[in-house]
Amino acid sequence: MNNYIALALTFVLSLVFLRSMDFIAHRGWMDSKLSRKVIHIGTGPLFVLCWFLFNDAPSARWLAALVPFAITVQFALIGFGVLKDKASVEAMSRTGDPKEILRGPLYYGIMFVVLTVVYWKDSPIGIIALMMMCGGDGIADIFGRRIPSPKLPWSKEKSVAGMVSVFVGGFVMSALMLFIYVNAGVFAAPFTRYLLPIAAIALVGALVESLHYKDIDNISMTLASALLGHWFF
Repeated sequence: MNNYIALALTFVLSLVFLRSMDFIAHRGWMDSKLSRKVIHIGTGPLFVLCWFLFNDAPSARWLAALVPFAITVQFALIGFGVLKDKASVEAMSRTGDPKEILRGPLYYGIMFVVLTVVYWKDSPIGIIALMMMCGGDGIADIFGRRIPSPKLPWSKEKSVAGMVSVFVGGFVMSALMLFIYVNAGVFAAPFTRYLLPIAAIALVGALVESLHYKDIDNISMTLASALLGHWFF
């Protein structure tokens, strides 16, 4: 497919998903905390699957990265108050404060831009790191708050259930995405060879996410996953 058409389709699909979630949160059909995490979990896999629309031209990764870049710029403008978008604020913030978007959601977008440009479809490292951020960190907040479990000794705000959810969510989403990419012929190694590295990366990602540093886990866990990926791949 022509890469400019692929870019347009990726923009449309991403915006339809985001605006749909904004609309749902704005109408009160979904709690803002839950809608924030659904966006967190769903945006990444949708974007990475759209990479299949692009051909192998050297410019492809840069064009694809324009999508999260543009959305991240929008987040920044909303967070700084330049753009007024009540629906987006309700969908992506915990308390309704636009400045919250300047933390987790903004870091989320930045990591997508960086990992798309650096790794693209050349290596599974970027895909695994992104899926750890989406599936691991996103799912942890949903299940960690709903499943009663002891708090972690080194981080009183985090729970055992949340840490296990990071591991399971990150592992499942990473494995599923690599299964698709291996079957599409993008990566040559048998799918089973990826399972142990994914499990190790998911474990380290869960440990990093369990630390008490607030609002930067989109960066810390994702970078830790990418760095460990270099040891395996």
